[in-house]
Amino acid sequence: MSQGACHVDTLGGAVSLAEAIVREALAFLAQEQPQSQRLLRGLARDGFVVEWVDGEPRLRAALPEQLQLPTTDDEVHALLDTLGFKTSAGHLAQAIDAHTRGDWAAANSQLRTFIESLFDEIAFVAEPSRARNLPTAENRRALLAEIGFLATDRNEWTADGRNFINGLFKMLHTDGSHPGLSDDDHSTFRLHVVLVTARAFLRRIHYRQ
Repeated sequence: MSQGACHVDTLGGAVSLAEAIVREALAFLAQEQPQSQRLLRGLARDGFVVEWVDGEPRLRAALPEQLQLPTTDDEVHALLDTLGFKTSAGHLAQAIDAHTRGDWAAANSQLRTFIESLFDEIAFVAEPSRARNLPTAENRRALLAEIGFLATDRNEWTADGRNFINGLFKMLHTDGSHPGLSDDDHSTFRLHVVLVTARAFLRRIHYRQ
């Protein structure tokens, strides 16, 4: 649900036009209707949840507004397109599609593949000849640290493996291909972490060029 500049007055006060439309859509939902799940998952991806009070749906923010998740999502897709990272964009699209369907295991698996593919494509841009001669994705991430793209002083990458990037991959690896071991909250959490992380490194390679 993108945060537009246009606001409208409602009984609950002034809200964005997008939020007003969503609130109207929620008015037609029933708590147990299966067809409502796609809308609810879409809202969750944007950092909103629906609470049911006396059988009526109420929309509220689940995450701090400062995260600006809809804007982050838009920027990630725009940067992937600008940089020509088609493989990564494809994996992200599959992850979001699986998340919308409620296929948490598939979403988790594609999120890990997306972030791995993203660092590969960044390495191919930053050091094309060297990156393509390396045998593994981890070798290519180590190359990004060697050339200073990943910051060792901020623990983005360290020689002992105790760093942010490796920690992220370990977290994304769990529950990946085993159905039933994840749920909507955890899968949505992974999606949010991956989007924020991807935006940071996409910005970095974009402005480095």
